[in-house]
Amino acid sequence: MFSFPICGKTNWPEGLPEVWREALPLADREMMESLGKKLAASNAVFPPQHEWFSAFESCSPSALKVLLFGQDPYHGPGQAHGLAFSVRQGVQEPPSLRNILKEKLDDVGGGGPGFGQYGVLSGWAEQGVLLLNRVLTVPPGQAGGHGGWGWEGLSEAVVQWASTQNRPLVIVLWGKWAQSLSGHFDRPDHLVLCAPHPSPLSAHRGFWGSKPFSQANTWLQEHGIEPVDWNR
Repeated sequence: MFSFPICGKTNWPEGLPEVWREALPLADREMMESLGKKLAASNAVFPPQHEWFSAFESCSPSALKVLLFGQDPYHGPGQAHGLAFSVRQGVQEPPSLRNILKEKLDDVGGGGPGFGQYGVLSGWAEQGVLLLNRVLTVPPGQAGGHGGWGWEGLSEAVVQWASTQNRPLVIVLWGKWAQSLSGHFDRPDHLVLCAPHPSPLSAHRGFWGSKPFSQANTWLQEHGIEPVDWNR
């Protein structure tokens, strides 16, 4: 059984850090309660419950520099730990993550895949990169299995909040679903970087050579913000 208490003031789960509960628009309580009931009835999910909100715990609203969207967590044992595209220490990089790290290597240099931290992207998150999946849980072996359960309300609230921020932000949208969010970001101080998904099925269509890491840092530096060390 998974516990999913709802905060009365914001209607967001109490597991979501308070700074995010206070920053985001009021949640649909009925939707959140329905999500909690579905999760409570689940036998197992990835990642474990204490890591569902790791992306928010690693990057506060005030520290946010780069918002990077994924779809849902990896569905293999021991892979997901709450940060989009990231895997645990010592876990071999899935193909999409391997392609992300290859593009990083070509774009800004540094270590390649397996360069010591493997595919652990917590160093990015600690520098203001919100690695957010649209859906925060997945049943074992069933990619997309929790789609439509209600997590989308949280990720859409983040989009709504971020789109109103009158400060420099970089929005990274890979793949068709993520790119559907681009219309929300029309402020001149928001840089939106769109490219095909890094999956081996689509990376050759324009993800290779898109240079999102250097573009993000150039934008941040132009606006007086410390760039991200993508090799952390």
